[in-house]
Amino acid sequence: MHSFATIIGLAQKSLRNRASTALLTILSIAISLALLVGVERIRSEARGSFANTISGTDLIVGARGGDINLLLYSVFRIGNATNNVSWESYQDIASQNAVEWSIPISLGDSHRGFRVMGTNTDYFRYYSFGNKRKLEFAQGRPFAEVFDTVLGADVAAELGYALGDSIVIAHGAGSTSFLNHDDKPFTVTGILKKTGTPVDRTVHVSLEGIEAIHIDWQSGARVPGQSTSAERALQMDLQPAAITAFLLGLKSRIATFSLLREINEYPQEPLLAIIPGVTLQQLWELLGVVEIALLVVSICVVIAGLIGMLTSILTSLNERRREMAILRAVGARPWHLLLLLISESTLLAALGALLGMAVVVGATALSANMLEQRFGIFVAVRWPNAFEWLIAGIVVLAAAVVSLWPAWRAYRNALADGLTIRT
Repeated sequence: MHSFATIIGLAQKSLRNRASTALLTILSIAISLALLVGVERIRSEARGSFANTISGTDLIVGARGGDINLLLYSVFRIGNATNNVSWESYQDIASQNAVEWSIPISLGDSHRGFRVMGTNTDYFRYYSFGNKRKLEFAQGRPFAEVFDTVLGADVAAELGYALGDSIVIAHGAGSTSFLNHDDKPFTVTGILKKTGTPVDRTVHVSLEGIEAIHIDWQSGARVPGQSTSAERALQMDLQPAAITAFLLGLKSRIATFSLLREINEYPQEPLLAIIPGVTLQQLWELLGVVEIALLVVSICVVIAGLIGMLTSILTSLNERRREMAILRAVGARPWHLLLLLISESTLLAALGALLGMAVVVGATALSANMLEQRFGIFVAVRWPNAFEWLIAGIVVLAAAVVSLWPAWRAYRNALADGLTIRT
């Protein structure tokens, strides 16, 4: 009994004798810790994912509406635009002396659940993500013809596409569509390298391609009696009348606020210009209350798990008073009993923490694809990091602290009290 290893061994045997209660306690701690760590992981990964999606873009311009909505649909492919921007307004603003480059964006179509984005080749030259990293091709090249398409890495991987394959774009942004532009298929000419951003889940086509497939469409439906072949469409004027939004890179950041004010007061049509970083911060402020609420709920669940463990130990104390008395009779000192109960609680919490971490990794692996598809949040499937292990360590330490009360009660139990036959 004088060896710490002996006490740990005795604690293990004691827990095996109460296997069902111990397993329920471990499961309770595992679920509560998994919720706490899972919320923290999604929060941190979401922030990192959103922050790394766009870099080096000074302004995003779209139809007048909400700042956050413009950021979400233009960069993260979440939601839809309330209106379009005329091609004349785009050209006028893009030709300003302060503008170094511009990237037009046209949204509204899809392919088997993936968003389709119309743009031009400047997108592949100037769009940056992460720490000003440029887009790179894993295979092929940018689109050069009207009916060429460049696929994001996830689109190609999940749908099994290769260079030269033919794809059909559907009208609308839903995951299922019965309105297909099947008379004008596109050919895959390029596949981008993985970026960990919504680019991976985007089908990129030219603005002319978007115009071509909508030549004989009006108000979201094909015009009855009209059918324009792909060959005939190529001979027509395919300059777009309007686009969804556009990105701007300026020659000097000093001009950012003056151009922003000029665009927001644009006389030809109601436009909205936003600074991506500022709007992203507004988004986090909006979600801050939700983050805190989820964190508080998670902490409360952990506390509930620890209280459950405490209740289990306290409940078993009366049943174990004879066990404690026998241990005292064979030479155990009061502090040995104190250490025994603390060891049991710590073992339960440690096993619960390990199981909880395994649950987090498994849940991440199962939900990562869904989070990516539905919310544009890229959660990496990885082992727990140092901060997550620190959270687990705090929970185990809290369990040891919580067990001091029942351990102190066991410490106070007298030998005679344990051996007395109660009637």
